[in-house]
Amino acid sequence: MPRSWYWIRLDSPVGTGFSFSASPEGYYVGDLSSSMQVHSFIIKWFIDHPQFLSNPFYVSGDSYAGKLVPLIAQIISEGTNYGKHLVLNLKGYLIGNPATGEKIDKISRVPYAHGVGIISDQIYEFVQRHCAGEDYEHPRNVLCATMLDTVDEISHILEPKCPTSYVHLLSYWWANSKSTQEALHVNKGTVREWQRCNDDLPYTKDRSSSIKHHLNLTSRGYRALVYSGDHDLVVPFLGTQEWVRSLNFSIVSDWRSWNFGGQSAGFTITYSNNMTFATVKGAGHTAPEYRPKECLAMIRRWLSIKPL
Repeated sequence: MPRSWYWIRLDSPVGTGFSFSASPEGYYVGDLSSSMQVHSFIIKWFIDHPQFLSNPFYVSGDSYAGKLVPLIAQIISEGTNYGKHLVLNLKGYLIGNPATGEKIDKISRVPYAHGVGIISDQIYEFVQRHCAGEDYEHPRNVLCATMLDTVDEISHILEPKCPTSYVHLLSYWWANSKSTQEALHVNKGTVREWQRCNDDLPYTKDRSSSIKHHLNLTSRGYRALVYSGDHDLVVPFLGTQEWVRSLNFSIVSDWRSWNFGGQSAGFTITYSNNMTFATVKGAGHTAPEYRPKECLAMIRRWLSIKPL
């Protein structure tokens, strides 16, 4: 393992966090265009910091970014020289509680909710009968839609359902303080107020699935860590597990627990295509928010090419 790992945090797409556009048109981006912008940023960063070019480089992201990370990694992998003898040492990627764009992201909510006792046998069986073949996000069958409304998007199935948690309130206070913004060199007036989730962006979901990128990258030798909080009802681990298995690679290290602090912190399995899948016990959407110490230990071990 290198003596130190360096982390570059990027607010993407434009309009999230402290990122902004000088013109209104700049906010109209989608999966592909925002991924290309991330790629452009990475290249420019390495041009300005060539001393880091030899370091192993990984792309990471959680939630919806989990859909984009494989695309960004593939864009990077397809270029070997970007001028000025710039060659990135891409090794792989990490995604947490990841969306894929596939139906399985939402379909898996029903069996997960049933398995943990959130919906009854009757509702589960009703959905199985009346929602077969339906788009779970926009079902045409009225009965199906009614039943699906009983399965909410819950970030953590055991947490109180409230608009903003204590931790989220602290993040607003921290990010909007003058001292924080000065320390981060945020230009005054560029962002009126930092928001944890900006749902008003004119963003286009123009990539239907990330599965092919996973298959492409891991088949070519790039490493991948896919992890899920096991209390997440937004993108349940059942669905993530299913698409990981659909890649049809053989198992190298079968399902087992991984530990932190002398206790089980989740379960993991490793495949021959350099992909490791892991659950984080007691974590929701997304895992690092609920189990930061465990996730840091997991990621450090994986980056060091050690068993979780």
